[in-house]
Amino acid sequence: MPLVADYRSFTDARSHLKEVFDATARGRTVTVQRDGQLSAVMPVDRLRAYFSRTVSPRVRVTREDDRTIALMDGRPFVSEGTDVDGALADLALSLREYAEDWDDRLDRAPNHAGNWALVQLIKLSTDEQLLEWLERGGE
Repeated sequence: MPLVADYRSFTDARSHLKEVFDATARGRTVTVQRDGQLSAVMPVDRLRAYFSRTVSPRVRVTREDDRTIALMDGRPFVSEGTDVDGALADLALSLREYAEDWDDRLDRAPNHAGNWALVQLIKLSTDEQLLEWLERGGE
């Protein structure tokens, strides 16, 4: 059974834009069809919360000499600092830069294609939320 759009065209959604945003403010996901593509409009806080629970940062922190190293197991991100907070802050900065690069070109690279959810989480998070996600392990 194909999905049925709440709004069958962009024009229909545009003429009901207030209703679209009122529905998302109540926590509802609204669908819009355009040129055969079905898209969803949803509350960012709910989407971000979902990604923060389902995308695991898998951060491992170690000490080497006088440096603290933070790395993400299974992902190509390693950062360092003088302490855990510094290493995680540097890791968060690296993730922000990666999300920008992913949007520019890496989304088409086969070895980066699986990072879509990670990139969305990064883009939808404040700096504080991103650090909390790294510290708490996604929960």
